[in-house]
Amino acid sequence: MTPAGPGAPNALAAGDLGRRLARRRNRLGLSREETAARAGVAPGYLQYLEEQPAAAPGTGTLLRLAEVLGTTITELTGGEADTPPGPGRAARHAEFTELSVQECRALLSTHGVGRIAVPTVEGPLVVPVNYSLVDGAIVFSTSPGTVPAQAAGCRVAFEVDRIDDVFSQGWSVLVRGLARTVTDPDEVRRLVEGSYSEPWAGGRREVWVRIELLALTGRRITV
Repeated sequence: MTPAGPGAPNALAAGDLGRRLARRRNRLGLSREETAARAGVAPGYLQYLEEQPAAAPGTGTLLRLAEVLGTTITELTGGEADTPPGPGRAARHAEFTELSVQECRALLSTHGVGRIAVPTVEGPLVVPVNYSLVDGAIVFSTSPGTVPAQAAGCRVAFEVDRIDDVFSQGWSVLVRGLARTVTDPDEVRRLVEGSYSEPWAGGRREVWVRIELLALTGRRITV
């Protein structure tokens, strides 16, 4: 293992690098062996980097891995966690396309973090929520009195996106729908059991909101 040099990031939270390596590799459909071969490291060493929180590779290794994975050292080490996505310049030959309904549903997938726009007495407010896609509807849990809880009974907008700063490309999916509070105990139980994870914000989130999709559109920017 090459020790981290003076220019290597040294403020990693335990396991962050490994999780980001594995997530990026899986997103690209690369096996551990393929990634290791392209980066010029042993598969066992890449496994060590992905699974051991104390791993501290040198800058050279990080550079090669970032190149193979089409990203940057900053992104791999979490240096962009506190900055909004999309600071890079636009690509010279970008292509803008509309997504089909099927593609939009596939990108919504089964869970993630999206933003819901809620009409309130103070005007529309946009807040992030952890959501799941259940029976073709967007569902999330929240607390009474919060902005997401105020969506019940309203027409709302819900948006998810993915930005790749390295290649200046990405996609977005926009949902327009009618939100309602889930009150049936059996349905609530099914949502609790089938949800992917608890909200990242923590705390008690016992109010379930369901958004029935009325319109679904999406866009993609590729290079």
